[in-house]
Amino acid sequence: MPIQQLPPHVAAQIAAGEVIERPASVVKELVENSLDAGAKGISVSIREGGVAEIRVTDNGRGIAADELGLAFTHHATSKLSTVDDLETVSTLGFRGEALPSVAAVARVVCATRTPDSEAGARIEFRYGNSLGERSEGCPPGTSVEVSDLFGALPARRKFLRSAAAESSRIQEVVTRYALAHPEVRFTLSVDGREAVNAPGSGRLQDAILSLYGSEVAGRMLPVSLADGEVSVDGYVGAPDLNRRNRSYTTLLVNSRWVYDRSIYFAIERAYQGTLPERRFPLAIVNLCLPPEQVDVNSHPTKREVRFRQADRLFSLVQRAVREALIAHAPVRTATRSFSPTHAPSPVATSPAPPRPWTPDVSVPVPDGLALSATALAPAEGSLRDVLADLRVVGQIRQTYIVAEGPSGMYLIDQHAAHERVVFDQIRQRMQEEARPSQPLLVPQTAELSVAQSGTLESYVSLLADYGFVLEPFGDRAWLVRALPASLAARANPDASVALRELLDAVAVEQVVMEREDALAATVACHGAVRAGMTLAQAEMDALLRQLRATENPHHCPHGRPTVVHFTEYQLEREFGRR
Repeated sequence: MPIQQLPPHVAAQIAAGEVIERPASVVKELVENSLDAGAKGISVSIREGGVAEIRVTDNGRGIAADELGLAFTHHATSKLSTVDDLETVSTLGFRGEALPSVAAVARVVCATRTPDSEAGARIEFRYGNSLGERSEGCPPGTSVEVSDLFGALPARRKFLRSAAAESSRIQEVVTRYALAHPEVRFTLSVDGREAVNAPGSGRLQDAILSLYGSEVAGRMLPVSLADGEVSVDGYVGAPDLNRRNRSYTTLLVNSRWVYDRSIYFAIERAYQGTLPERRFPLAIVNLCLPPEQVDVNSHPTKREVRFRQADRLFSLVQRAVREALIAHAPVRTATRSFSPTHAPSPVATSPAPPRPWTPDVSVPVPDGLALSATALAPAEGSLRDVLADLRVVGQIRQTYIVAEGPSGMYLIDQHAAHERVVFDQIRQRMQEEARPSQPLLVPQTAELSVAQSGTLESYVSLLADYGFVLEPFGDRAWLVRALPASLAARANPDASVALRELLDAVAVEQVVMEREDALAATVACHGAVRAGMTLAQAEMDALLRQLRATENPHHCPHGRPTVVHFTEYQLEREFGRR
């Protein structure tokens, strides 16, 4: 074929494909336009996954009648006028591509009125072709009805998923923007059923409660940290409120919902040592920074952004989330009564009906605990405060320390608790460059497997930093001359066995931890008191004091809880006092 210029309607549909991938893309673009128009109420309704119909109605500023036709042409925008304006974009939309892209792939009717106009205006399109404009009576704001999406592009429709799956994606979009803008009332109707109803009170806590329910809201912890003109705020879930995947982390940049791999990783790094393997946090984190420090024009759908000071933001987010977890995480409370004959007490629930996009809460609200919109974090106090008031009364199965506190009974996993203590001691010594090492009276030979040998070779210098003195001793054999002091007391005289076990364990840990933390956690595990060991009263008292002084007394480095609380209410109910 000879080179030729594409017909305008073909070029428009190709261009629209970069912006409008599926029904959720339409909702995202229209909701962003509504937010830019200053709307305080946004209503979304869809039918058949958004393919049959999408309607987005807002009470924003509307579009002037003489500008309505222009709004549906490419590169027409009220958000910027010069290239320099791209440096300080503060609106969600700015390219002037949303409305013409939607109109190119669907039937579109838009009705709008500005507050100072006596009458509104209406315009209609069919797959990029204008069907005319006229005056129309309508309330202030804008309503856009999109129907028969991709009707003229059957090949595009084949790539869409089921109506339920597409509806779930749309619900995710509305949910994320309701969290990003808690001052805006959001509703979503799916085939006539209300799926989202966010109050628009201006409080993020109320949005969380309405969208996720009281069980999640009651386990969210406030985040707030500033560094000059950059700040981080929001809410993150307590570590035991975790998920099977990363889809429950909402990252906002200046209230724009975005995805950034580095910042997501910073949030997860803050939870290191507090989550079980292959579990992920629930978080709503908003980064506020000057517009000139972020490039929002780096992705076709504005889904990803680029930062000028990415390393600084990574550190700030990680520190903000970590400090929130340490300062506000409640003591883990036993969630079931001792006897299966008692049904759980009723728990306050969200007024919204079941929704397809619902978090898989791993730990329910404790029995008897009722939550309100303002009671986001249980009020039993920090674990450090609790540990200071505990009185050790004994040991169960030489594994759990039993202690009495002002609000019930506490069980402490002696291995997990001591593992946290040793882990913090190891990291502190590394920072101070103090590497206590204990020579063996008789060096031992360790025969390693191929996998163990490979792990050792990648960690050999780090092992030396931690106090291991190792020498090559033939093919896949190493001579162990000294061990870290924390490990030697428990490993001697089985130093070769300890080394092999450590290499096996660290190979697993490095999948979910940084190399240094993986090694420190493994050494701590092997150096901590074991389940089945009898502890004297003085040793148990000392362990609780040491645990209280650690950076994160809630969990061992591998994410297991150190302390579980049985409330006074639970105990009294089991004995028929309630």
